[in-house]
Amino acid sequence: MQENEGSDMSEINSAVQPRQNNRINVNIARIMLLLCAAIWGGSYVSSKYALEVFPPQWLMGVRMLGACIIMGVVFFKTIRKNFTKKLIIPSLLTGVTYYASLVTQTEGLRWIDPGRSAFLTAAYCVIAPFSAWMIIRKKPTLLGIIAALTCVVGVGFVALKPGSLVLTLSHGDVLTLICAAVFAFNLTYLAYYSRQYNPVALTFGQFSVSGVLFLFGAAVSEPLPNFSAEDNWITFTNMFYLIVIVTVLAQIIQNYTLIYLSTANASVIMCTECLFTLLFSSILYNERVTNMAFVGFALIFVAILLASLAEHIELMRARKKQGSYKSKAKVASAPASTI
Repeated sequence: MQENEGSDMSEINSAVQPRQNNRINVNIARIMLLLCAAIWGGSYVSSKYALEVFPPQWLMGVRMLGACIIMGVVFFKTIRKNFTKKLIIPSLLTGVTYYASLVTQTEGLRWIDPGRSAFLTAAYCVIAPFSAWMIIRKKPTLLGIIAALTCVVGVGFVALKPGSLVLTLSHGDVLTLICAAVFAFNLTYLAYYSRQYNPVALTFGQFSVSGVLFLFGAAVSEPLPNFSAEDNWITFTNMFYLIVIVTVLAQIIQNYTLIYLSTANASVIMCTECLFTLLFSSILYNERVTNMAFVGFALIFVAILLASLAEHIELMRARKKQGSYKSKAKVASAPASTI
């Protein structure tokens, strides 16, 4: 629509159309992010089986290297056009935090079941407001603090030894909780930089940095993968799923959806990943959950919802405040009555 063409109706249409398009974009983003959550839910079981052949850092290094090759071929023009010097710092920050979160999660997954790993990892949703406080100076709300305390209680129930009241966080549990803390920073950086840079170029930078770190760590500290294991076709299928579907497709979708969704909205949808994981792990890995652990998982899930609700309330207040400022500005700029 051209600027100087305007009737009253065209002005109304031009105001309404972006809102309608924005609603469509938001709804599509929600559906896409829910698909991501299901994909990530299946990745825990695939990773558990892949770890029978690959040591943790070799597994992640191959995933990142494969993802970079695929992205380099498919998105060559986009990456070449958008990957500038300005993306170096964002790539380092997202890449290092991505590496640290995945290496601790994958190492922890060697010692605990997929569903347990998923729920402990999901604690990042509760930690995210505190990472945002440290990075962008945004203070957590009272509801966010309550969510954090609820999450701690939930982790306590997960850590209770069956048949006693003794807290027993295993080596895998501790590593997974460290993963949750670091991933909260990764998500904060991604949400911040995805609004400033091309998501594909940012994802490529993140994978490149983390891939180099994974391969270096694997070469220094781990044995070579055990390709002599039986059922190599299962290993190939798992690696294809982890590289193409989980690492490339889901990560790009996530970064795109963060453009249209608030962190709170995204966190609520992303936390369903742990539900998908528990479902897939029960069906494909025969995972069994104790009553105490189930209570802990439920409390962690409630904490995630509380944290997301806190940010949603804060966002609504900010919009209301901004709307009142605009209305005051209109009144102040209105011409004086001649009556």
